[in-house]
Amino acid sequence: MIHRGSIPALLLLCHVSLLSSPPNILLICVDDLRPELGCYGVDYIHSPNIDLLSSEGRTFANHYVQAPTCGASRYAMLTGTYGPAGNHALFERARKINKNPGAVVPSMPAWFRQNGYETISIGKVSHHPGGLGGNDWDEENLLEMPLSWDQNLMPSGMWDHPRGAMHGLANGEKRGKASEMDVYQVFDGPDTAYPDGLITNGALEELDRLAQSDKPFFLAVGLIRPHLPFGAPARYMQPYEKVELPEILYPDKPNHRTTWHRSGEFMKYNRWGRDPNSDEGFGEEVRRHYAACVTYVDAQVGRLLNRIETLGLEEDMIVVLWGDHGWHLGEHAIWGKHSLFEESLRSPLIIRPIDSQSPGVMTEAIVESIDLYPTLCELAGLPIPDSLDGHSLVPQIEDPEVPGQSAVSYSGSQVTLRSDQYRLIIHKDGYTELYDHHSTDKETKNLAQIAPETVTQMALEIRERVPEKLPTGFFKTVNSGNGN
Repeated sequence: MIHRGSIPALLLLCHVSLLSSPPNILLICVDDLRPELGCYGVDYIHSPNIDLLSSEGRTFANHYVQAPTCGASRYAMLTGTYGPAGNHALFERARKINKNPGAVVPSMPAWFRQNGYETISIGKVSHHPGGLGGNDWDEENLLEMPLSWDQNLMPSGMWDHPRGAMHGLANGEKRGKASEMDVYQVFDGPDTAYPDGLITNGALEELDRLAQSDKPFFLAVGLIRPHLPFGAPARYMQPYEKVELPEILYPDKPNHRTTWHRSGEFMKYNRWGRDPNSDEGFGEEVRRHYAACVTYVDAQVGRLLNRIETLGLEEDMIVVLWGDHGWHLGEHAIWGKHSLFEESLRSPLIIRPIDSQSPGVMTEAIVESIDLYPTLCELAGLPIPDSLDGHSLVPQIEDPEVPGQSAVSYSGSQVTLRSDQYRLIIHKDGYTELYDHHSTDKETKNLAQIAPETVTQMALEIRERVPEKLPTGFFKTVNSGNGN
């Protein structure tokens, strides 16, 4: 069964593309994918297809998302703007559009659609696969991204509806109570035993159809793994059954106030009474299953890239692989996302333009998810809408030595700025954390009390970019010495 988000009938203002032959775009969104990939220097991971993409384009070593949660991160990437911190951020935006369509900057797919592209979403691109809200995600009561997609598809198959596929295990197992679903699983079956196999099949069908059209297309494919629960076909687990895993860096809970949390999303699943922080063997099993999911997703990416080549589309197609946020595998005693530490906020970003300059060379520039929207506009020859917060990454694509800028991220109660050297985290009550990434201590030693000038300087940049995220009276609190 394929669930489709219908598009409201509204006349769209069309703009003329600056290119006589606009490029096609494939955007691959991967859930919960930290830079645990061969192309990022992780040698025990098998990710040959993503590594190949990296070798042909520009890989961003320091890409940071705006929020360590799916909905808010995808909001930022799809709108090119900073925004709300919750998973329903796009629904909040949709309600504003329904009241006054002209009051909201068009989303990235809406902008491409207005400029003559056919726009297709399949899988988990926005937060709700299929693009619809409600208690069950196949309930058509509110479109998550109005005006954006010509088709918003979610092949649900034996999982019955998008919500079932989003948290599904093999052969249609759906999550009711999380405590009754195993946190990881291996099933000896085909790729379609898990939802991502169906999503990829649907995307291949769309590529076949779109290749016959004279109209340029923007195809976004959202792969769910390695989101919890960690389930993948058995053959993807085989490389990890006996591999020696690297040491977990900074595995202890910090001894000062931080964005640390109790790994609630992970801990609510059936863990057979085991805790990965105290049970080293269990922790290793979790890491192996995460790795298997990464390799399973890599295989889906390979299928997409192979079909592009088979169809002869590669010379006219921009390909992007984007991770919606990272995921802790025991660092800071966290198993999951939802912190403002490096492990939650840093994720893969690979852009393969049509004409690659120095392909395969990684850039160290700090960049943000909001930068993708203006980047794709520039690469496609489209005007960049006013009021975007992001900056085009074309300079870094052309020259990997071009520097970036600092990155802003946020949660419901904190905001953070990551510069080349430091990470500053500010809590709603004014408490601050400052970490030095040029030190071996990284994000374990809070330096805020001994470096107030750096705190103030970085906080001023946060105020310039997202003033609403700073606590009221923050600078007065800091200057009085009470903010640390």
